[in-house]
Amino acid sequence: MAFWLTRETRLLVQGITGGAGSFHTRQMLEYGTRIVGGITPGKGGQKWEGRLPIFDTVEGAVRETGANATVLFVPPAHAADSMMEAIEAGVPLVVAITEGIPILDMVRVKRFMEGRPSRLLGPNCPGLIAPGLSCKIGIMPGFIHRPGRVGVVSRSGTLTYEAVYSLTELGMGQSMAIGIGGDPLNGTNFVDVLEAFEADEETDAIIMIGEIGGNAEEVAADYIRQKCSKPVVGFIAGMSAPPGKRMGHAGAIVSGSQGTAAEKVVALKAAGVVMVDSPMELGVRVKKLLDKRAEEG
Repeated sequence: MAFWLTRETRLLVQGITGGAGSFHTRQMLEYGTRIVGGITPGKGGQKWEGRLPIFDTVEGAVRETGANATVLFVPPAHAADSMMEAIEAGVPLVVAITEGIPILDMVRVKRFMEGRPSRLLGPNCPGLIAPGLSCKIGIMPGFIHRPGRVGVVSRSGTLTYEAVYSLTELGMGQSMAIGIGGDPLNGTNFVDVLEAFEADEETDAIIMIGEIGGNAEEVAADYIRQKCSKPVVGFIAGMSAPPGKRMGHAGAIVSGSQGTAAEKVVALKAAGVVMVDSPMELGVRVKKLLDKRAEEG
């Protein structure tokens, strides 16, 4: 896997001494992720569980460890400042797991990122995982993943796991699974991930999972129609959601005729995406497409 996660990924955990940070640090280490330290202001110089150095600042941690990725388990009130600290320190990949971040805080983050090279994934996302590299940054259950050649991108964490499990049960596996998060303002969108999968020689097909609210799926449909040569299988959550009702994520709200599941399905089908009615059908449909391509040479 040649993008975003590599065998040279060196991860920091911001908020490593908190309950969620400590729990998921253990899980990531167990999976094989190379974690080189943590950030908790005021606890610099200590060791997390006697194993990993703790730093007061991201800048100091990067200088000492050579870290090139960070993941945030920071309370919502402080998450924006933590993201901007990592971006200012030049960390190439910033993964924000935190949910409940105020939209105005994310406006500040988005403006702060302008002209800077860091990639932000999230917030309110499960993270990303490359099974072939034994590297995961986030909260997904590692044991359901296996190395393979299908890329997965989703706005929903739990539906990502459904898609991954359907692939694993069929023996197909994933090149990478990426959750972009369900908030109205996020750092990485569908098109960013689709472009990466399109260029990746280790990805043969793509699963895309969207949901009601916003127009991210329609924008992705335009990209797929114009530039995507790989087969895409899709699912849109929220077919039964009534207008004006928020379903799950902060960004999953239908306003009038905008952002409905039906509109998104129509746009994706018109772009050539094979749409399914249940996330558990995703793996089966991908397998059929790839088998057909193999038969046709």
